[in-house]
Amino acid sequence: MGITARLDGFQRRHTWLGFPLAVVYKFVDDQGGYLAVLITYYGFVSLFPGLLLLISVLGYTLQSHPAWQQAVLGSALQQFPIVGPQLQQNVSSIHGSSLGVLLGILGAVYGGLGVSVAIQTALNRVWAVPRFARPDPVLSRLRGLVLFVLIGAVVLITTALAAVGPVAVAYGYGSGPGIRIAAIAVAMIVNVGAFLIGFRVLTARDVPLADLMPGAVGAGVAVEVLQIVGALFVSYELNGASQIYGVFGLVLGLLAWLYLQAVIVVFCAEINAVRARQLWPRNLLTPFIEDVALTRADRASYRSYVESERFTPSQQVQTTFDHQPSANDKKT
Repeated sequence: MGITARLDGFQRRHTWLGFPLAVVYKFVDDQGGYLAVLITYYGFVSLFPGLLLLISVLGYTLQSHPAWQQAVLGSALQQFPIVGPQLQQNVSSIHGSSLGVLLGILGAVYGGLGVSVAIQTALNRVWAVPRFARPDPVLSRLRGLVLFVLIGAVVLITTALAAVGPVAVAYGYGSGPGIRIAAIAVAMIVNVGAFLIGFRVLTARDVPLADLMPGAVGAGVAVEVLQIVGALFVSYELNGASQIYGVFGLVLGLLAWLYLQAVIVVFCAEINAVRARQLWPRNLLTPFIEDVALTRADRASYRSYVESERFTPSQQVQTTFDHQPSANDKKT
């Protein structure tokens, strides 16, 4: 028995290795990187109109409190720790604008609905929902309104949590680690709830909440950790980088930040699907060699990919494999 066969047997016998390997394989099979790019594009499109809308609203509501305006804007831009300070530096003044509100709403709605449709496409592919069972363009955008409102609520809550520290200092309550830890814990809980609702509403299949919980928890924690790590990375590694790279660093930083979050969303959705449908263990060599003995999980995965391409309910497909599973394959 060669070393490859021993490694394959080892990962099949041990779930702690076989499960994440199956998630990675399904992520690749579903073109998860491409799906994340699609989400990133619409996220980038909606970001600047959303920022324009925020600035205009702040100009109307807090016109006589410029310090509060900067505090709220700074808290909102903390959602982008790599490029948030650069964005804030490019906002010279905050004032209300009817045109800014209108353009901000239109741009944010267009980009936000685009993000929701892109996420729906990703989730439906992850769960192998047939094309005929996916929502039409109108219904998908109505579903997207739920995500649009959800994202807005999450941004408001996390912005308020980010401002807890400065507000506590201003009122003489100090800035101990307890306040910061509590704010992070609440932010994680909010993120988990948002991902759980988003996964449920945007998937065109009746998936039990219990099957969505692992990915929602993973995504909520991962996004918050990414937030913290990004802030530390900026503090210690990218200090002064904006003056060196200017607008190029701003654009590339934004794209990288949005792409990482999109990858987290798609990958955590894959965790849910692999766990709920028992799509592991996979054969270690299936992505590299054609002539391999497929496991039960391999065959189930490949059948689901074909089923997901059905355009009408009357279309019937049947998947067969040249190589019949051996006795050992049947056990896995």
